[in-house]
Amino acid sequence: MTSFDQASATLAAFAPVRSKGQRWRRRYGVAAIGAGIIIVWFLIALACPYLARYAPDAVDVTLRLRPPSATHWLGTDELGRDVFTRLLYASRISLFTGFVVVLLGAAFGTLLGGAAAFMRGRGEELIMRLTDLVLCFPPIILALAIAAALGIGTMNTIIAMLVVWWPKFARLAHSLVLVQRSQEYVEAAVVIGLKPVRILARHIIPNAVGPLIVLVTLDLGNAIITFAGLSFLGLGVVPPTPEWG
Repeated sequence: MTSFDQASATLAAFAPVRSKGQRWRRRYGVAAIGAGIIIVWFLIALACPYLARYAPDAVDVTLRLRPPSATHWLGTDELGRDVFTRLLYASRISLFTGFVVVLLGAAFGTLLGGAAAFMRGRGEELIMRLTDLVLCFPPIILALAIAAALGIGTMNTIIAMLVVWWPKFARLAHSLVLVQRSQEYVEAAVVIGLKPVRILARHIIPNAVGPLIVLVTLDLGNAIITFAGLSFLGLGVVPPTPEWG
């Protein structure tokens, strides 16, 4: 046994032995905390009719602009509505909208970017130039212009956000699929005669989905903030529906 092997054996003997739980916490601990916060918010959004003591649109001008108290935990607004109640009910719309925009944008962008990387040629050039065109504009400004053209409403705002949300996923999926496309398992699938759609859906995208999932989780907060900003500017939900903007 060489001195290097002896040193390795000594280090291995004194290395701390971690249990499965410790290894899991070390690897997924931060992600689990984030997922836990999201799950708690979803549970609160679902249970808000049982948690709220007042109706979200209940008006009482005699209680307008009251400070936080035992009966109104976050006070009241200029119309006497309970702020805590409206905050709870607003979480429903904000979380729903954020997830719809991010998931649909990720699905459409991934399929479009993956198809562009796999088929190459003029189709790839057209899709990527369209992606670059949308990415040239600040997302909030472009979404604001589209939402203003479509009109006030939750669905119109979601459509406006989807228009500016898919390119980032298309660009990432395009680069990931290009890397996977050069792998030997893809070349083997082409040789045995599998259809391109099956190769892309069954083999390439599942192997490239990791970074896309990370982008989805990071982008959820941006989607909620963008929707809140558009609502604050009067282009989101129709008053008096509560929303975080």
